[in-house]
Amino acid sequence: MSTTTTETTTETNPVTNTVAAQALSADTVPADYVLDHLDHLESEAIHIFREVAGEFERPVILFSGGKDSVVMVHLARKAFAPAPLPFPLLHVDTGHNFPEVLDYRDATVARLGARLVVAQVQDYLNDGRLRERADGTRNPLQTVPLLDAIEENRFDAVFGGGRRDEEKARAKERVFSLRDAFGAWDPRRQRPELWDLYNGRHTAGEHVRVFPLSNWTELDVWRYIAREDIELPEIYYAHEREVFQRDGMWLTAGEWGGPKAAETTETRLVRYRTVGDMSCTGAVESDATDVEAVILEVAASRLTERGATRADDRLSEAAMEDRKRQGYF
Repeated sequence: MSTTTTETTTETNPVTNTVAAQALSADTVPADYVLDHLDHLESEAIHIFREVAGEFERPVILFSGGKDSVVMVHLARKAFAPAPLPFPLLHVDTGHNFPEVLDYRDATVARLGARLVVAQVQDYLNDGRLRERADGTRNPLQTVPLLDAIEENRFDAVFGGGRRDEEKARAKERVFSLRDAFGAWDPRRQRPELWDLYNGRHTAGEHVRVFPLSNWTELDVWRYIAREDIELPEIYYAHEREVFQRDGMWLTAGEWGGPKAAETTETRLVRYRTVGDMSCTGAVESDATDVEAVILEVAASRLTERGATRADDRLSEAAMEDRKRQGYF
């Protein structure tokens, strides 16, 4: 496990920052300023970040360099501007991550001066605590390193980028999701959250997963990225890549899982809707080279990004829920 610490600098835009705009005097807020759908989502997420900061002692943000975690960090910075980002970042590195995404992660950490905790799946494979799966997929292997990192650093609140539209098991989550002393999730222990009142009570050894983007959709995320001019890893936009087809997905070739004997690589114009372990994260054919084109593409899609491009979610009908019960994201 490794950490990186430097100074943090924070920028804010008082016009697009709803909460900041509400705090300004009436003379500084445009008379015709009207809150839209994204403003309400942003305000709710900022409220959640501030609630956690006031209620917990050692929160952390799960940060993979994927679009949802990037938006979370952006919102957290807005929530506490002009102060530095008050939470460290945690990434569980499978060892099969896209190089472009890792480069983006490291550049973002350096730019923000944040503390980054990295839990390496490869470390667990090296010392025998985990074994490589027959299919080469490492996403399911992230659970143990994640739970160990939470326990070792005594994190009591863990921000995740889960959205209720991406997978049916995610829709069962509350914004504050209690996890027991073993990191396990039980839907029957979910607490009511009436009137945006969140219950973070937990006993020693337990922690709470927090989902500020619960009420966002994939399209909301992309529209917010466009509005806030948020930079993303380049693989979210169309580019030429050597890929091979398996189970209706275009996968990147690698020593961990392909191509197999009957599969051939070819150059395709593709982009990624979600980023994870390269062995199970598929690309989609696309000519969307900028954020506006991606928004049009997502608006026309009838498949969630996980359902369309994540092989690990196809292992069973309840694959995600099973992993969540064991402590997965």
